Amino acid sequence: MARTLTFLHTSPVHIATFDRLLAELDPGIPVKHIVDESLLRDARAGGLSADLAQRIAETVAAAMAGDAAVVVCTCSTIGGCAEQAPHGTDRRVMRIDRAMAEQAVAIGSRIIIAAALRSTLTPTRELILDAANWVGKEVTLIEALCEEAWAHFERGDHGAYLAVIAACLRQAAPAGDVVVLAQASMAGAAAYCPDLPIPILSSPRLGLEAAIQAYRAVA
Repeated sequence: MARTLTFLHTSPVHIATFDRLLAELDPGIPVKHIVDESLLRDARAGGLSADLAQRIAETVAAAMAGDAAVVVCTCSTIGGCAEQAPHGTDRRVMRIDRAMAEQAVAIGSRIIIAAALRSTLTPTRELILDAANWVGKEVTLIEALCEEAWAHFERGDHGAYLAVIAACLRQAAPAGDVVVLAQASMAGAAAYCPDLPIPILSSPRLGLEAAIQAYRAVA
């Protein structure tokens, strides 16, 4: 059986996004999706507790015990826990937003973190600071919380969700050199504000390109 590129999602909405991107970038790679909405729900309710980290690690380990060559966590809130989860193999566990953070650090020093969930801000902040530390660069992080957008996402009104985020981006943009969309679900907001004078980075394509490289190295 061929090894798979396995995604760990906290919402089923991401399945179509990554299937479409993978079909465009490298359709020959076998793919598997794991969805556990409780991981994000519990992270929002109680933070990244030791119990939650253990559950995330068990989910990753189960994927590795199966046929996963690479596991990619698409949830920015729990991505750090997934990335650090011990799994006892030489295969890769990745967070979808690391490549985005690295590119943001390369682009500018004033980085706007836009998020629709407060629980996503701290993990994304830590990720960007880690990326900056690796290259010895000082950065200023500016938070833009689009909290009112999330209710639209939960109702399945993706257009309204992205429109609210776009309005938040327009307001925040003058303060920064680059915008980071902290959640994969936010990626479409860039199309709602094409006139923004600074780059808008999102994680799905950048993260998947990195995951494909990792898959080709180990599969």
